[in-house]
Amino acid sequence: MDLESAMTIAAAGMKAQSVRLRVTAENLANAESTASTPGGDPFQRKTVSFANRRDAATGLELVTIDRYGVDRSPFERRYEPGHPAADAAGYVKYPNVNPLLELADMREAQRSYEANLNALQLARAMIGRTLDLLR
Repeated sequence: MDLESAMTIAAAGMKAQSVRLRVTAENLANAESTASTPGGDPFQRKTVSFANRRDAATGLELVTIDRYGVDRSPFERRYEPGHPAADAAGYVKYPNVNPLLELADMREAQRSYEANLNALQLARAMIGRTLDLLR
């Protein structure tokens, strides 16, 4: 594998992890949001799936976003009869977002992003050193 291919693969990994970070941040931002109508459904946790796809231009296997989805787990229900989003029984549905799980996912995405960034920087440095040797 040449250095340009290594940089392309690392850049694709960084792009995928940045999408993952954005989705996780959106989940965290909406962790306590409720429906705008009484008895309505609140924000649903979003998910992202990755896949390896062959890039026709370079012939490399690159990580890409396969699909966006939503978590189908049940919403948390809390008894809050005075809340504007409460149903007839006084229960309010809260998002199916677990902040601890989201923070762990964010940390993992951050570390994966950093690993790809380090690989990209190392390939750039190696190209720079090669050019210095050729002078």
